[in-house]
Amino acid sequence: MRPDLTLIHHWVPEGAQVLDLACGDGTLLDALARDKGVTGYGLEIDPDGITACLERGVNVIEQDLDQGLANFDDDACDLVIMTQALQALRRPDRMLDEMLRVASEAIITFPNFAYWRHRLYLGFKGFMPVSRSLPYAWYDTPNIHQSTFNDFERLCTDKGLVITDRAVGRGDHESHWSSRLWPNLFGEIAIFRVGRGEARRHG
Repeated sequence: MRPDLTLIHHWVPEGAQVLDLACGDGTLLDALARDKGVTGYGLEIDPDGITACLERGVNVIEQDLDQGLANFDDDACDLVIMTQALQALRRPDRMLDEMLRVASEAIITFPNFAYWRHRLYLGFKGFMPVSRSLPYAWYDTPNIHQSTFNDFERLCTDKGLVITDRAVGRGDHESHWSSRLWPNLFGEIAIFRVGRGEARRHG
């Protein structure tokens, strides 16, 4: 698995009921089921990803995340995971609400647009950056909401959510001391574990 998925693997409790949004080829769910007895579903829209999930024996539902999660009840799962997809949604703020309606906790990862290499690329070359975490040109990118580590923290604060853990990655998503000290500058990949605030718990 990618190092960021390995970190998420450590965060998921034994026997949890998990919903994995934009689950890709099902690598994470497959490993969680095998290693931790996790059950649940993946949601994916790409036909190749769906085929790969089925070949692994991963439960997968074809679903466009921009349509929301209305087919899942409140508190249907213990945990909702979404890796590298938040930035591709029309309304990531609403998806965050939906994730924390379906489960009390969510794990989200996304590319940090404020990463220092991206800043230099834009500042010196005058073009939108292209990198391992942002591999598309401006005209064909699926990423429609570029955000930063700080932007996501502010969104969580505005929504009254609790950040229970966070990590950052650089390059191949491995953690590094500089990205832990200055995550918005040196973290190429942002990884957040978020829970409902008190108002949501009691509301």
